[in-house]
Amino acid sequence: MPVDVRMIVGLGCLLAVAVGCLLWARVDGAAAAVTAVVRAVVQLALVSLALRGVFSAPPAAAAALAVMLGAAVITSTRRLTAFRRPFLAVAGSCVAGAAVTLGIVFAVPVLDLSTRHLIALSGSVFGGTMTACTLVGRRLSDGLAQRRDEVEGWLALGATPRQACAPIARRSVGEALVPALDQTRTTGLVTLPGAFVGALLGGASPGDAARFQIVILTGLLTAETVAAVALAYLLGAPRVLPLGPQPSEHRGGA
Repeated sequence: MPVDVRMIVGLGCLLAVAVGCLLWARVDGAAAAVTAVVRAVVQLALVSLALRGVFSAPPAAAAALAVMLGAAVITSTRRLTAFRRPFLAVAGSCVAGAAVTLGIVFAVPVLDLSTRHLIALSGSVFGGTMTACTLVGRRLSDGLAQRRDEVEGWLALGATPRQACAPIARRSVGEALVPALDQTRTTGLVTLPGAFVGALLGGASPGDAARFQIVILTGLLTAETVAAVALAYLLGAPRVLPLGPQPSEHRGGA
């Protein structure tokens, strides 16, 4: 059986199991799971073709990075429907997290400033900031809605909106960073991350693969922390409190 056919069959089986579990449990999201996988396949195919041109023409890397960052910001913004016009706050937070991380890595330099390193690390970092912004924004909006009476009580006592919302904002940052912290602390013990495995499959030595992976993980943790703190600050003193919890993740679209 050709490799491509085996991959299609394998992906189909994996997706069928995921969808079957969701349907059996009567959990919304089966359609979103299918859409997500199909989009991932199409997008990765297009990106692989585009990166060939980027690697052969380094100036095109700027356009590729802009598209990646824009997609991350738009995706996260779509999830934060409880806030009014969160686009600029999300964009600023993602840029801040990515700029700090990439600036340190390539200024030291921990990695050589090559197009391949820049694209590979930026893709991971942009994805991390997107996830952090989505999580902290949703935790913040849910916390403000659930603890609305508490916030209004502090406001009635003369606290500023930022002072009244500060405990909720801090908690939202802590909860949003749990996945990044768990991923970092269990690497090598529970999981072998994609960058490590990819480097090994590409012919790198285990030591080189481990060094690249630890740069990725530490960079992700830093970028997500900066983005989460920045967004919690920018959205943490809303003029109008959210009325209720955020809608289901799956109902928001894939």
